[in-house]
Amino acid sequence: MSWAAAATAISLSSSFVSHEGFNGGLKSVPCRYKQRQVRRAGAAVVTAKFDLKPPPYAFDALEPHMTKQTFEYHWGKHHRAYVDNLNKQIVGTELDGLALEDVVRITYNKGDPFPAFNNAAQAWNHEFFWESMKPSGGGKPSGELLAQIEKDFGSFEAFVNEFKTAAATQFGSGWAWLVYKANRLDVENAVNLKPSEDDKKLVVVKSPNAVNPLVWDYYPFFPMNVWKHAYYLDYQNQRPDYISIFMDTLVSWDAVNARYEVVKALFAQREAKGKQELSKTV
Repeated sequence: MSWAAAATAISLSSSFVSHEGFNGGLKSVPCRYKQRQVRRAGAAVVTAKFDLKPPPYAFDALEPHMTKQTFEYHWGKHHRAYVDNLNKQIVGTELDGLALEDVVRITYNKGDPFPAFNNAAQAWNHEFFWESMKPSGGGKPSGELLAQIEKDFGSFEAFVNEFKTAAATQFGSGWAWLVYKANRLDVENAVNLKPSEDDKKLVVVKSPNAVNPLVWDYYPFFPMNVWKHAYYLDYQNQRPDYISIFMDTLVSWDAVNARYEVVKALFAQREAKGKQELSKTV
């Protein structure tokens, strides 16, 4: 199963990383690309670009917790600017035509980012963010995800406290994430020849500015945006209030559960492939 196929099955197509990205990492990406082009009736040939995808609900659907004013400003100006600027940066380059996830991974450049990284990562982060919320959200996840959270954090309440702390203590702009930490060594996606069961677990991480866990070979399940533009119009400088309300009323555990089901299958495939590759070298 590919990330694209899995995403289509649960209607969250933009939220999942390509299967190739996990299996082969950056080394699987060719070094040369042809520009992706489309023809429009009565128009010249134009290069296809990343689109600003509308959120999966109305701009006022999250009120009063996230107001229409905040949403229009955040999505309509900030998110739009990331997408528009990214398109300008990559047009005519070898990045033109790649999946957004691959652009993020490549331009991170092992911590020495290329110019397009910030806009690519923020474009990905924000689309993932919108799809991680829903009207009348909050509560708890269910099924295996809840059981895994309780196993890895001790309790759901302990997870919530750790997540809130990460979001509150991220200095300046950035993100907090619930992620799956795989048995990998580094961001080059090298196979860990001595995997540990302790590696394969859910963890909370925070990241500065545009950085997201994809570049660390972690799989993110849901994010919290703690840039000021995410909450200042509604909460002023009270980030802790925004964090609590986000967790209590906005998280879409349906989306997070769906992502968890997909990632279990994909990492099982990845682990099986790693064992096959290892057996060939023995």
